[in-house]
Amino acid sequence: MRLFRERGYARTTMRAIAQEAGVAVGNAYYYFGSKDHLIQEFYADTQIEHRAAAAPVLTREREFAARLAGVLHAGIDVLTPYHSFAASFFKTAAEPTSPMSPFSAESSAPREASIALFGEVLEGSTARVDAELRPALPELLWLAYMGVVLYWVHDRSPEQIRTRKLIDGAVPLVDRLVGLSRLRVLRPVTRQVLDLIRTLRH
Repeated sequence: MRLFRERGYARTTMRAIAQEAGVAVGNAYYYFGSKDHLIQEFYADTQIEHRAAAAPVLTREREFAARLAGVLHAGIDVLTPYHSFAASFFKTAAEPTSPMSPFSAESSAPREASIALFGEVLEGSTARVDAELRPALPELLWLAYMGVVLYWVHDRSPEQIRTRKLIDGAVPLVDRLVGLSRLRVLRPVTRQVLDLIRTLRH
């Protein structure tokens, strides 16, 4: 990760990584087939860090909005040290066939762990959610988080303050929409959204 920060993702080679680690290049390839596979470990590690960083707010808060805001801010806190190379890295990760894509089969374990974290946001809260929406909501929240991360990647404001403002502005809207989902008049819209998600999964 230090080499990626210092040199950028594209200019960091497996040979350089092996040299910094004090091992032969062949040994490095024994453990990781490519630097893309190192990124899978990065995903896994940052997800563990994200869960740990979010733990205090999940323990302390019961209101859905406070829990969601805390988890989103915790995610950005964990990613902040990597902002300098995030743009070049995400150019590769955005390629649909890349194993580094957060939507790829190779990224399934950290993705599922992240979705589970947003499941905790919901389950530990006092939010009253439409019964049909509840099972899909953690994944929808994770998708929203991916949008926040994409905004953060391109955020050049000091200390990415605009990303923080985005979180603080969006969370009350999400909270309100989740609450409104229980209204009878909005149930057809909720079903349409869920049907669309199911269609895109297949």
